[in-house]
Amino acid sequence: MLRSFSALLLAVFVSALSASADTGEQMYAIQCARCHGKNGEGSKKYPKPLAGERSVPQLAEQIQKTMPENDPGSLSKDDSAKIAAYTYDAFYSMAAREKKNPVRIELARLTVPQYKNAVADLLGSFRGGNNNTTWDATKRGLKGEYFKNRNHGQRQIDRLDPEVKFDFGTKAPAENGFDAKEFSARWSGSILVPETGEYTFTVKSDQSVRLWVNDNKKAIADGYVKSGDGNEYSGTIFLLGGRAYPIRVDFSKALQGVKDKDPKPKPAFVQLLWQTPHGTEEIIPARHLSPQFSPDVYVDTTKFPPDDRSYGWERGTTVSKAWDQATTDGAFDAAAYVSTRINEFAKTNEKDDKRADKLKVFLRQFAKTAFRRPVTDDVEKMYIARAIESTPDVQAAAKRAVLMILKSPRFLYREVGGTPDQYDVAARLAFALWDSIPDAELLALAANGKLKTLDDVRKQADKMTADTRAKARIQGFLHHWLKVDHARDAQKDPKRFPGFDAAIVADLRTSLDLFLDDVVWSDKSDFRRFFNSDEMYLNGRLAKFYGADLPADAAFQKVAFEKGRRAGVLTHPFMMATFAYTGDTSPIHRGVFVARGILGVGLKPPAEAFTPLAADLHPTLSTRERVELQTKGVNCQSCHAVINPLGFVLENYDAIGRFRAEDNKKPVNPTGGYQTRAGEQKTFAGATDLAKFLAESPDAHTAFAEQMFHHLVQQSIRAYGANRGADLRDSFAKSGYNVRQLAVEIVSTAAVKGREN
Repeated sequence: MLRSFSALLLAVFVSALSASADTGEQMYAIQCARCHGKNGEGSKKYPKPLAGERSVPQLAEQIQKTMPENDPGSLSKDDSAKIAAYTYDAFYSMAAREKKNPVRIELARLTVPQYKNAVADLLGSFRGGNNNTTWDATKRGLKGEYFKNRNHGQRQIDRLDPEVKFDFGTKAPAENGFDAKEFSARWSGSILVPETGEYTFTVKSDQSVRLWVNDNKKAIADGYVKSGDGNEYSGTIFLLGGRAYPIRVDFSKALQGVKDKDPKPKPAFVQLLWQTPHGTEEIIPARHLSPQFSPDVYVDTTKFPPDDRSYGWERGTTVSKAWDQATTDGAFDAAAYVSTRINEFAKTNEKDDKRADKLKVFLRQFAKTAFRRPVTDDVEKMYIARAIESTPDVQAAAKRAVLMILKSPRFLYREVGGTPDQYDVAARLAFALWDSIPDAELLALAANGKLKTLDDVRKQADKMTADTRAKARIQGFLHHWLKVDHARDAQKDPKRFPGFDAAIVADLRTSLDLFLDDVVWSDKSDFRRFFNSDEMYLNGRLAKFYGADLPADAAFQKVAFEKGRRAGVLTHPFMMATFAYTGDTSPIHRGVFVARGILGVGLKPPAEAFTPLAADLHPTLSTRERVELQTKGVNCQSCHAVINPLGFVLENYDAIGRFRAEDNKKPVNPTGGYQTRAGEQKTFAGATDLAKFLAESPDAHTAFAEQMFHHLVQQSIRAYGANRGADLRDSFAKSGYNVRQLAVEIVSTAAVKGREN
């Protein structure tokens, strides 16, 4: 009784103080400071500072629903708005925090992908240029050559084969000019690798076969001298994404060891397969193959410590002993590679009277390419002359010089010293769009003053997007945006979802990638298509799961669904499956993804981990009802008031992304809502309503632009001006929400601003 009376007195006292407080600052001091600190710095009870990304209207709604702790909901809308406005301006918002600690463009080392790509392109510039970063989109498949005898002699057929998947049976490749008992074939060209990682290549055949990938001298899989009954030959190799690599398969059918004077033709087959870093074994599709030639690519395989991603994007702002040692190991490997091929790189030989001079020319060009600018006399003396003068051994001198160049801060760091110039602009463009160093064309433009104006830079950046490295870079951002790059388990309960296995998951990821490619590289490159498309890429295996009428062996193709059943990436089965549990959906995971990833809402992690309420403990409740029950507390609602209404909208899609009308024998309730940063309350009747909103939402446009900026530039957008995000959103809108043009605008405007200007 006494405790209740004390609480009543406290409430009356606080109410009286509130009545006398006119400003947001005064009300904050009375209602909030005891828990959150005078300046939002936190307290012993609530140690985390008051800081976030919600707008004033969003913050006001949260305050009204959850504050103060002793009497949530007691504040009026007007008082909540005043407190929100004061809090936002004083210490909550990014702008307020930056007044105390202004954000600057940071000196950065090369990230791990940048290091590996830079070394690959540096060495590649002396081996036929960067042909491995161009791709002829008009031709798909490998050059197929068919020979009359078993030793690849007397060629009879020369054609384009989409895939290497042949069952010759007991017949020859063609009726004329071949003997079904003995013939050979060769498939050659290039293979385009979509992402960085380990690839396993396999060639299957009951005849003699051999496979080369990125090395025309050493086979990765060799079954040319058959012994035993094995028909599979494999090898694993680490490759960099966004590049084309040489590939060749030799096949031979012969009569060796056959004693029969008149033998009958034996069956013969051959298949070329791969397993990508996130896939399962499959026949290499035609879209990844080309008959054009590509030179070998030097791929650094040094193990590096991971880059810092604590800010949400890869940053090269920290240096550790492990990173320093990795760059040393990488430099030694590359230097050894160059020294053993010095005649090829320097275009000389042991009998050449001008070999030493040609070596100097090569090393000077090597340093220029590595340092991204012309080599001065002092730099040449430091890195080249000393190495050559130290030993008469040409190979040793070359190895020493290359080692010194690759360990130099001029190579390992971006914009080291000096006044920013057009060479820095070229480097920023290349690192942002290619994750690599400038090529000869970019350096020539810088030398000739052709990267002086913003329009000059925009024009070049637009041209650079056609490069396969840029396509991989943008695809990598989209994976980050959709959280595809996060390791998430998409395995499902086999009893509830029989047949949904690793192969299906890999197919779904391919389906999503094909859709993303289709949107970005279409003529309009319209961001809104990410959400308002009712089409999905399916093959025969996926068709039976998602209600499409395709043959079991059908290749990937666009399939249109009934209106209202699909809404682009928002309802893509890969997204729905990965943001779900093994047996049930997860409105919370889906809601967090939409709120934080798509709309850019700042959400704090829960105070403690929680386990979802088990369905068997509440057998009569739907998933929505269980989530509402578990998150109804005031403390939960500070975030779940945003999360749940967005996640519930997607409840028409089960744990593998199939459309459903019922959950636990109850009609699905897919209604939800969202309060925009401008304070407008939106309501949604289902996924397509939410998708339409996201397609046109300034909140989603801003979040997408800012996330792309961070991914490509790898610096805080705030370092480029307080209005940079709004400016990008406006230019995005003016372009018709063109994704490619957004990338061009981001890298162009960032390229012309260095650390010192």
